[in-house]
Amino acid sequence: MRTIGQHRDAVRALVEPVLPGAVPSPAAVESSSVVALAASSGAGHGYRVLATTVTAPTPLPAFDNSQMDGFAVRAADAGTSVRVAAPIPAGVVPPPLEPGTAAPIMTGARIPDGADAVFPVESTPAGAFPAALDADVVPVPDDLAPGTFVRVAGSDLAGGEPIASAGRPLTPAVLGAIAGAGVTTVDLVRRPRVLVVSTGSELLDDAAGSAPDLEAGAVIGDANGVALSAALAEVGAETRRVRVPDDPERFTGALDDAVGDWADLVLTTGGISAGAYEVVRQALEPRGLAVTPVAMQPGGPQALGTVPIAGRPVPVVAFPGNPVSALVSFEVFLRPVLARAAGLPDVRPTVELPAADPATSPAGKHQVRRGTVVDGRVHFVGGPSSHLLWHYAEATHLVHVPVGTSAVEAGDPLTVWSIR
Repeated sequence: MRTIGQHRDAVRALVEPVLPGAVPSPAAVESSSVVALAASSGAGHGYRVLATTVTAPTPLPAFDNSQMDGFAVRAADAGTSVRVAAPIPAGVVPPPLEPGTAAPIMTGARIPDGADAVFPVESTPAGAFPAALDADVVPVPDDLAPGTFVRVAGSDLAGGEPIASAGRPLTPAVLGAIAGAGVTTVDLVRRPRVLVVSTGSELLDDAAGSAPDLEAGAVIGDANGVALSAALAEVGAETRRVRVPDDPERFTGALDDAVGDWADLVLTTGGISAGAYEVVRQALEPRGLAVTPVAMQPGGPQALGTVPIAGRPVPVVAFPGNPVSALVSFEVFLRPVLARAAGLPDVRPTVELPAADPATSPAGKHQVRRGTVVDGRVHFVGGPSSHLLWHYAEATHLVHVPVGTSAVEAGDPLTVWSIR
């Protein structure tokens, strides 16, 4: 029986090499407008990752501009009163500044030729715009030095320098820097494509829109497929769902059709335990899927391997069928590698907190309980059973009871992951 760490390493070794960012090919690259990315990218759904380096076509900023609302002057005129020239709003190319004058200038406006400093409007007798525009002359502060309140062209980034290198996650600041340089389109690493396969002849066809058919035995909604698709979207993966019956031949045919040339990874739930109708084991174990139980509760049954599907080798990660087992397995084994590829932290926010309640745990397994945190203590939500999906939905944290612990007492420290 594997430890959690051993199986996590095995999942990473299987999945990481087939992610689009690890495969430098034209098929792993797609283009997008920067504006579209701004509307769709975000930490909650993974950051998109650059496939090619973006360089600045112009310096950032592109020209010397004012850091504040004030007056553009020659620093050599410090300590004198000078004539007020025409104002300079943002977005225009101003005429050169004549000697012995000061031009009212707004924040971000271009510094005129001949000016080398700006002093704030607050230091003038009027004290603010627009009143200061009516002045005929304005005193220049005695201590004004060249470069004061001037944003120099290229002070953020020189022209031709990389704004962001290939492999960089497109965070809001990176997107802003790219847009500020006038770049409108970027090349992206294609998102990972994951086929989510839910097994079980009892699953409802949610596309049919019909009520459960109790006579046919189809009485369970596809909680796993929906929940895992949502979890995968949070770390930037594209998903497709397929539900397959407990029949090896139909399972194999449906899998070949669904994988095609689209999927990078197949994620299955159910069908890997010791029952009589374990369709994933029956269909894929002869092809190379390795069933590898892990010392974890819930989520002990696990399997993975590279399997020939639709005429090509495809990595398969197989989770148990109970919904809490599937979600806990995702958090522990698959989310870390996909989150890293999406530019997200591969570890959930983690703290150590005292237990508010006593609990028991199988000493030979790492137990993952669901909980909430109130007043600095962790409260268990529901029991350890793997079917308690509503309790999982109510929880805000995963609570880890390590191997070797058979009982938890109130006050005992536990490692806690925040999941929302």
